[in-house]
Amino acid sequence: MDLRYSEEYEEFREEVRAFLAENWPPKGAEAELGPSERVASFRKRAIERGYLARALPRKYGGSEQTPDVLRAVSIQEEFGRVGAPQDIGVPGAQLLPTLLAHGTEQQKLRYLPPSILGELVWCQGYSEPGSGSDLASIQTRAELVGDEWVINGQKIWTSGAQQADMIYLLCRTEPDAGKHAGISYLLLDMRQPGIDVRPLRMMSGEAHFNEVFFDDARTPADHIVGKRGEGWIVSRSTLSSERNAAGGAVAARRQFRDLVQLARNTVRDGRPAVEDPSVRQRLVELDGYVTAAEYSGYRQLTCDARGQSPGIVGMMNKEISNSIGFMLANLGLDLIGDSGLEAPDRQLPGPGDGAARWVGEFMFARGFAIAGGTANIQRNIIGERGLGLPRDFAAQRGK
Repeated sequence: MDLRYSEEYEEFREEVRAFLAENWPPKGAEAELGPSERVASFRKRAIERGYLARALPRKYGGSEQTPDVLRAVSIQEEFGRVGAPQDIGVPGAQLLPTLLAHGTEQQKLRYLPPSILGELVWCQGYSEPGSGSDLASIQTRAELVGDEWVINGQKIWTSGAQQADMIYLLCRTEPDAGKHAGISYLLLDMRQPGIDVRPLRMMSGEAHFNEVFFDDARTPADHIVGKRGEGWIVSRSTLSSERNAAGGAVAARRQFRDLVQLARNTVRDGRPAVEDPSVRQRLVELDGYVTAAEYSGYRQLTCDARGQSPGIVGMMNKEISNSIGFMLANLGLDLIGDSGLEAPDRQLPGPGDGAARWVGEFMFARGFAIAGGTANIQRNIIGERGLGLPRDFAAQRGK
């Protein structure tokens, strides 16, 4: 097994590093811009160089590069190394492949260019109070009145709704159709009367999620993606993108390195915690899990480079990532001891080894097991679609 890149790709990696050294973090007058303006400016230059939005045609604001998995991975690794912006946030990143696959030409031209720069912020309207994992049972209604859709209902767990300019949501447009039929995929302006966003305070103190209520909210008739009543098919593009994004071992390796540093800095009984045999044993086990995930990633990268499907292995990325993150966060909380009673860092987990960061990691790990499809649903998908096992008994009974 040879995990080295060829000379061609190493030269490309050096090219990316040189670009980042010159452009990130921003310098001069650009450093005085607001955060969103700095990111948009950087993304424009990165797109011009062919480093971001590689799959998007130029007419939609992308860099229209020839598909090359190894170059894409090199970019991801180098941008991640210096903390440079890559994607535009999960909801928007999920919408892009959906619009490319199912949107009209007018929708692509209108929404893709500002979205890839982060100038147009999206949120996702899928889950409802009675329709979490059973997404097909949604009840939010959309009725075509003249040349507009009129939407009534409620969505929940809507990430970033309070900052979003637009929402893409699933609505029931044919109430008499079957469970998975009669659903349509609509695009809706969030800045209008008839939309009420109510934050949901989490145990961390943050209010990342929201309830969103629609009371005769409106959107033009042509703001439907795909055909009327076929929103369930359209939505599969979005979820596939989300679950692939949620997998991978890059973040887990970074978190593991921080955890080792925490063990070195934490003193127990007069000596660093890393010298405690029980702590070392847990670290070794975690290193094994992270390394296995990394090599699984190399295997999938090889498949992608050869134009092959990774099969069931690709379905397991999110579940594996969830499990590893959960174990890493548990050890972090154990290491900080009584400091685990401190208030968590109200930002998403980031660098550093302070107690507040690891309390935040612990709480975030629980939520990540739900995001993009619960762990139980993921296991059902692996078992039924990957291994060919019978469907869940409750599902067979139509529940």
